[in-house]
Amino acid sequence: MTIAGIRGGGGKTTLSLAVIAALRRLRGMAVTPFKKGPDYIDAGWLSSAAQHPCYNLDPFLISKEKVLESFLAHFRGDAAVIEGNRGLFDGMDAEGSYSTAELSKLLQSPVVLIIDCTKMTRTAAAVVLGCMSLDREVRVAGVVLNRIAGSRHESVVRASIEKYCGLPVVGAIPKLPAGDLPERHMGLTPHQEHPDTASALRLAEEVGAKYLDIDALVTIARSAEPLNGRNELCVMSNEVKDKTDDLSSAAHHGSRVTHHEIKIGIIRDAAFQFYYPENLEELEKRGAEVVDINALSDARLPEIDALYIGGGFPETNAIGLARNEGFRNSVRAMAEEGLPVYAECGGLMFLGESLLVGGAQHPMVGIFPLAFAMQKKPQAHGYTIVEADRENPFYPVGATLHGHEFHYSAVIGLGERSAVHTAFAMRRGEGIRDRRDGMVYKNVFATYTHIHALGSPLWADGMIARAKAWRARRDRAAISGQQGAVLNE
Repeated sequence: MTIAGIRGGGGKTTLSLAVIAALRRLRGMAVTPFKKGPDYIDAGWLSSAAQHPCYNLDPFLISKEKVLESFLAHFRGDAAVIEGNRGLFDGMDAEGSYSTAELSKLLQSPVVLIIDCTKMTRTAAAVVLGCMSLDREVRVAGVVLNRIAGSRHESVVRASIEKYCGLPVVGAIPKLPAGDLPERHMGLTPHQEHPDTASALRLAEEVGAKYLDIDALVTIARSAEPLNGRNELCVMSNEVKDKTDDLSSAAHHGSRVTHHEIKIGIIRDAAFQFYYPENLEELEKRGAEVVDINALSDARLPEIDALYIGGGFPETNAIGLARNEGFRNSVRAMAEEGLPVYAECGGLMFLGESLLVGGAQHPMVGIFPLAFAMQKKPQAHGYTIVEADRENPFYPVGATLHGHEFHYSAVIGLGERSAVHTAFAMRRGEGIRDRRDGMVYKNVFATYTHIHALGSPLWADGMIARAKAWRARRDRAAISGQQGAVLNE
């Protein structure tokens, strides 16, 4: 089922967590979570609630064919819960291109609509009717009332929707105490940084058990239309699951390897958390072993063939990153030797000279002559379209990629350094400065633009190609060193 709202911040994530927790903990169902859009933070919470990776389904970043393929390949267990983004019909234009509504139609998934009922009663029915009639191919199958003030408020809204819309009200959530799922910037605090993730998820489970009609929600999920001949889209039978497993296996046939040809380091810690699981899967399919690295506690880089630094919140960990001087020096030294490094957003900030947070300046790796500072308002937020118009380690010149950017950091100092240039022209979005992005130095590439591997396979191709080249160089050096040692004996 698809969880949708009428606007951003209307309670979709709280409802999605409650549904997932209730299905998993109260009904013993295995749930596969999905997130519509490019968001990492909500996806992390959904993954934590389901105890299963959450996959992003974004028709702007990924083609419709790849969205379907990803959904079928990753759906495991008894239920799929897809959290939408923004309002149900909100997209990039007046037609709602790439909206949650369009995704629900693509997946033939019934929609459960959550309505913020603050200071509203019968008008809620008009809102629901509008959603039902704007595009009748979108099947709104049930409504959850949110921020209900009391029993009388609930009874009037519920009766209005059931009378005028003919839809079941499958839940009524009261105004919840603030602070249980606190926000940072836009959206929720990352689950890794929440002071008590377990308690927050228990609250979500309690919300599901107390305020949702779980039987009705399961019925809605089971009502999903067949997708490519596979019935029970959201609650699958074992027979259909086996067919989907076969499809996934066939899709990967020939691309998986039985041994690891290369090692790609992934910095995953409190500072760097934002990775699409599909990106890491694509590296593994191509023969890479993913090696976890901690920039806050590891003394130096391990022996790897490439390094991937994702986004996150380096600003909240700036002191720890700055104190680990040995690790920062190790990254800079390996980059000087030619180690392939790919960095996104927070990773870009880490590779700069310094990061200014709350009036204190913290030294970073220093590969690029960039000084960053955190601002009070977003400096860029939205989808991007970039064109590689200069030589770089990972993309062919002329390649056009779809991505997204979201950051509060800004470049406050840009120095000169030979052999450093930008390789991305921003056809949509802001980038680092002057509508340019993709900073290049040797085999290091750093950008504010996040890339999804299923929509831009050139990303994984470039990572693997550079890692293999670096591995071959190291192997040649080792052989040469062994030969030299023999000659000197």
